[in-house]
Amino acid sequence: MAHEQPHETTQSFWEHLEALRWAILRSLGVLLVAMVGFFAAMPWLFDHLILAPTHGDFLLYRWIARLAGGEFAVSYQQFEVELINIRVASQFMTHISTSFWCALVATFPYLIYEIWRFVRPALYRAERRAVAAAFSTGTALFFTGCAVGYLVVFPIMFRFLADYQLSAEIANQIALHSYMGNFLGTIFMMGVAFELPILTWLISRIGLVTREQLKYYRRHAVVILLVAAALITPSGDPFTLMVVFLPLYLLYEAGICFARPAERES
Repeated sequence: MAHEQPHETTQSFWEHLEALRWAILRSLGVLLVAMVGFFAAMPWLFDHLILAPTHGDFLLYRWIARLAGGEFAVSYQQFEVELINIRVASQFMTHISTSFWCALVATFPYLIYEIWRFVRPALYRAERRAVAAAFSTGTALFFTGCAVGYLVVFPIMFRFLADYQLSAEIANQIALHSYMGNFLGTIFMMGVAFELPILTWLISRIGLVTREQLKYYRRHAVVILLVAAALITPSGDPFTLMVVFLPLYLLYEAGICFARPAERES
């Protein structure tokens, strides 16, 4: 029986290079257009979305206050943080950098699609089916992760750190660049982290890993996930570390469920 051939005829090195060049140009073009659009809309986005976790009427805070009720609900929603700018060009540079990161998140599925288009000719039919099935699911998981980062993980981290006081004599004044670094990093990395189950399923489909291997290396994965959580949370305190680590670990366990078991020897 003949071996299955890749989807398309073999391309030369220069044809691959040309295809890669056009993939990069298309990706940069889409990213640039999205960045210009977000740059124009950034003042509105800052007022209504990006700075929303600094106010007590944020969705998560209102939900927690409603569950608690009583005097706690009133005091809990009296949360207000005023950011300060301590660098001359910080607001302008934040405008540009935030536009870039928002554009990167918004165009992330298209960028992944360009990668898929480039590698697709070299894949066999079974591999193409697995990657195509993973594409739509992975896109949904990415945006779900971003939503969890924005609605749950970052607000909990920020609220804890903004309210924490070593001494009543020390007032918390949070700089704009510090807030934005944590905000963007947490949301984007949570989006990427939510790709873990589908990535595990994909590599198990092509035979690179099995469910038994993932279980065997669980302890090693815990250490790696702790390091990843520490990188996502530059503040480094144990509370925010665990807030990020727990979703990552649950995603790893979900990946074990999605992975294929090892084939039994007859």
